[in-house]
Amino acid sequence: MSAGAKVTEHHTLVEAAKRVPAGIVCLLSALAFHRMTTQIPHEVWLAIDVKARKPRADWPPMRIVRFSGRARTFGVEEHVIEGVEVKVTSRAKTVADCFKYRNKIGIDVAVEALRDYLRKRGRSMDDLLRAAEACRVSRVMKPYMESFS
Repeated sequence: MSAGAKVTEHHTLVEAAKRVPAGIVCLLSALAFHRMTTQIPHEVWLAIDVKARKPRADWPPMRIVRFSGRARTFGVEEHVIEGVEVKVTSRAKTVADCFKYRNKIGIDVAVEALRDYLRKRGRSMDDLLRAAEACRVSRVMKPYMESFS
């Protein structure tokens, strides 16, 4: 943490980013960061490359998922939190990731994220469709998108 930076509600994301610089905050942690869920993750969800060594850190608790290719690089935003650069998946990419990992986090969480995304201002259907293509979940998401629009 840089001098003068205040501790925020996202402090565990900062600590995870310091310990795993190549990690990308994703799934439940990204949903919470973007205020798109009622879930409060008790661990930081981080995406790393499929070939990367699993990080060893005892704090904060982390759930590691492995992304590869376009699914790892598409829709990654950089946010400065407490003076530290933290990579977080975009809102649209986070929704697509939730559908991709629906068996890990639950389809109800993915559907809630999609519903929230579609309700908020500034949403982009084009961004959502591109994210779904990058994560190869277009067919899975399409029926849900049509039922909510």
